[in-house]
Amino acid sequence: MAGSEEQNVDIESSLKEWFSRAERVVIAGIGNPFRRDDFVGVEIVRNLQNKVSESVYLIEAETVPESFIDPITKFKPTHILLVDAGIINKEAGASQLADTKQLMRKSSISTHTLPLRIFCDYLTETTGAKISLLVIQPKDTSFGEGLTPKLRETATNLTNSLLNFLP
Repeated sequence: MAGSEEQNVDIESSLKEWFSRAERVVIAGIGNPFRRDDFVGVEIVRNLQNKVSESVYLIEAETVPESFIDPITKFKPTHILLVDAGIINKEAGASQLADTKQLMRKSSISTHTLPLRIFCDYLTETTGAKISLLVIQPKDTSFGEGLTPKLRETATNLTNSLLNFLP
């Protein structure tokens, strides 16, 4: 099996398992619109618009996910999935589901005002929801707009995968 096909199977099985018993899901896309592939998380959320049930709350968080704490808490989710570009030392477009406890408390390379780990810890405490981070290896995070073709393809594939498992 080719590398990217193998990764697709891995992420598919990870997502299927993670979404088991999901009743109310928040999907928050994180990323900077002026840093090319860093925007992939928001692109996936945009791709999901008008394709999900009322039990899924989609958020285009961009670089300020902490601004959505109150609406997330009020939604009373069972699952919260944050989607963001991140360095996972794999080929561009590769993705993995990461436990938020793996995130460092202080990140020196973050576009976010509040480190994601603190954000996730707070949401876990206030909602009791299962929280994970879908991390996607970017190809280009230089200044500019629009995803690279590889990340656009990844965004489409991950959108389709998510649609298979959302309640």
